[in-house]
Amino acid sequence: MASSENPYASPFADTSVDPTGVLAPAEVEEVRRRYLSREASIRSVGSLYYMSGTLMGFIVLAIVAGTLAGGTMGLGLFEVLFLLFYLAMAVLSFVLGAGLRRLDARVKIPVVILSVLGLLWVPIGTLINGYILYLMLSSKSKVVLSPYYHEIIAQTPHIKYRTSLLAWIVLIILLLVIVAAVVGFLLLPVMMDRMTH
Repeated sequence: MASSENPYASPFADTSVDPTGVLAPAEVEEVRRRYLSREASIRSVGSLYYMSGTLMGFIVLAIVAGTLAGGTMGLGLFEVLFLLFYLAMAVLSFVLGAGLRRLDARVKIPVVILSVLGLLWVPIGTLINGYILYLMLSSKSKVVLSPYYHEIIAQTPHIKYRTSLLAWIVLIILLLVIVAAVVGFLLLPVMMDRMTH
């Protein structure tokens, strides 16, 4: 007995779609609410990429500041390669972060590749990048990154995701730890210089 299910149907297709193939307003809202938490999670990963890019930008500034504070104007080959690597990673992080915040499907493959490499950064990188891989490779994310879902978002601008208080507290603590690490990293050359004199 053959199945009546159409394997080529839109991921939003169900028995309540009207004959023109367009979802009714109530159905559009139901689809948006069904995928809203996944949409928010993907956008949050985009914010994480922004933070990562900012941190790498600070590392680039710290290298330049450390070189200038040391009284030398030139960098060795290793320092130049290190500087260029972090600069490229900072730019890439911002590009991928922007793509994830826009739910752009084109950034999916680069994010997956970076996440696979990030699994090697045990244990924190393994946990974070494992979660990112789970998000990017799931069937729900395939829907959220699709053009169909962009149309759903355009039709439901009044539906917003509300972040929980616990998530805000964790985010603030994470930001404070990152800021403390960056400030410590930037002040390290100055403190080392004072200790030697």
